[in-house]
Amino acid sequence: MTDTLKIGMAKQNYKYLNSINSPDDLKRIDRNELHVVCDELRDFIIDEVSKNPGHLGSSLGVVELTVALHYVFNTPDDRIVWDVGHQAYGHKVLTGRRDVFHTNRQLGGISGFPKIEESEYDTFGVGHASTSISAALGMAVAASMRGEDRKVVAVIGDGSMTGGLAFEGLNNTSMDKNDMLIILNDNQMAIDPINGGFTQYLVDITTSKTYNKIRHKVYNLFRKSRLVDDEKKNKIIRFNNSLKTAFTQKDHNIFEGLNIRYFGPVDGHDVSNLIRILAEIKEFKGPKVLHVITQKGKGFEPAEKSATVWHAPGKFDPETGERLVCNHNNAEPPLFQDVFGKTLLELAKQNDKIIGITPAMPSGCSMTIMQRRFPERVFDVGIAEAHAVTFSAGLAKEGMVPFCNIYSSFMQRAYDSVIHDVAIQKLPVIMCLDRAGIVGSDGATHQGQFDLAYMRCIPNLTIAAPRNEMELRNLMYTAQLPGKGPFVIRYPRGKGFNVNWHNEWRELTTGRGECLKTGTDLAVITIGTMAAVAEKAINSVENLTGKSIAHYDARFLKPLDEEMLREIGEKFTKVITIEDGTIEGGLGSAVLEFMSDINYHPEVLRIGIPDVFVEHGTPEELHAMLGMNAEGVEKKIMDMIDAKV
Repeated sequence: MTDTLKIGMAKQNYKYLNSINSPDDLKRIDRNELHVVCDELRDFIIDEVSKNPGHLGSSLGVVELTVALHYVFNTPDDRIVWDVGHQAYGHKVLTGRRDVFHTNRQLGGISGFPKIEESEYDTFGVGHASTSISAALGMAVAASMRGEDRKVVAVIGDGSMTGGLAFEGLNNTSMDKNDMLIILNDNQMAIDPINGGFTQYLVDITTSKTYNKIRHKVYNLFRKSRLVDDEKKNKIIRFNNSLKTAFTQKDHNIFEGLNIRYFGPVDGHDVSNLIRILAEIKEFKGPKVLHVITQKGKGFEPAEKSATVWHAPGKFDPETGERLVCNHNNAEPPLFQDVFGKTLLELAKQNDKIIGITPAMPSGCSMTIMQRRFPERVFDVGIAEAHAVTFSAGLAKEGMVPFCNIYSSFMQRAYDSVIHDVAIQKLPVIMCLDRAGIVGSDGATHQGQFDLAYMRCIPNLTIAAPRNEMELRNLMYTAQLPGKGPFVIRYPRGKGFNVNWHNEWRELTTGRGECLKTGTDLAVITIGTMAAVAEKAINSVENLTGKSIAHYDARFLKPLDEEMLREIGEKFTKVITIEDGTIEGGLGSAVLEFMSDINYHPEVLRIGIPDVFVEHGTPEELHAMLGMNAEGVEKKIMDMIDAKV
């Protein structure tokens, strides 16, 4: 077992890691030396992430498991599916990406998650959560149908077992013929500590000392008697189940109740023992679960003590453990998530019906601000977005005022619940979509580029996007007023614009935009924070050309401000729409449809995210690449007005 890396410890010269370019190289190392490999791998990850920020704690927690899996299984022919994908840094280093790991999450570099196109060892793309069991089951069934002797392993952890899809996968795993191994990486953490009945169930298993002691003795007895094989498995399983029933105070083990053989819990930081266990059970027929206990952030003392902070800590000093973060002062713009969190608390103080709901993101969306003051009125439901929405619908049905905060890309997983449980029934759930638009380094799985389009087609919804902090505050106030119905507020990751947002509440008229600047030659319509980009571009074009450009903030995608659009259609022959979302079905499409319906035909240029999945890079790099920064917008305005400078 590896010891915690002491702060200030000098970096080791890698004895083995620099020569490991594939799992075959790893297999050549003496098993008794693998603890050294684990130390070096952990040291490498700490050093790299300290300089190039990424997900730290999760990958540190599975170092020994990663080494053991690649030592025992014949990858890439054998399949390993990582869930969630930010556990997989060690996996990437051991599978030929050590020398390019410094490009992790950077534009043109390797992805921060497993990605099929990147490596044959990345068997399935996993950027969200709870998908591994279903995907791995498909691979295992395919192998069985083809008669292939291929092992398939799903490594599920960091709260992913709280997602409904994981349980759907478990249900089918018990029914379909397969030999899949599910490794449950149990660290009782997602980004924040996870709660719920399943988590408590795992605690009951791991803390039943009597059961574990007797089980260990019985297992060793069976091994010595050569009873641990597939021919005797039914007797062994029945006896093992009786132990679990007696000593875990449960009617049945949930896995074995589904006819999935259960092994564990075992120490996930003992690499030698993990190798022994994996080697023994990998040939067992039928589906099986290995319950592994790990510590998120293992081996780096600051990350062990504060797993939430060190989930993705940004840059830090690996010697001292000091995080190299900018100290916010009053002159700096606040984060949009903090404006949300502070405003929610203010509203909750005035309205005791307000409830906060989030799927495993209380710190990420700053709902912790309300949670500290009103813990009984904030619910972290785990990685269960659909449940979060339907739970909110139930609260709304009974007269509560739920603010359901879900990242834009994660809300995709709750689409049916939005339609079936909220919109059809016109229930006043306030859905706040954080991380809308281009998010950055997490790449295609996390860009919030689709919400405007996928929400716009749903009847009964009000959809709004604030252009600054004050607008977010006023939209939140407006949404919780009686009679507003289902309300969607989307806003980006990152800082605002340092406007004076500590204002008195002001109700905004639903479906009413705002003319920010008059003009005569061309009209620009923006939604959300793209208003700031447009303002900069408009000022530059006017200074260069002397042209007069109008600027309108749509504010609401649904309902549209038809009066404002009629005015634009009557006054202008050239119109540009700008949105931080896909142009397929978003604001630009809505404007074109409206103009066509009323028989206005201005020339309309849509600026937004094209019909592609946007990969990883900083938001600034990606906006520039897509022509959505001020310079790109300026060029498109210049081209449209055909100005000669």
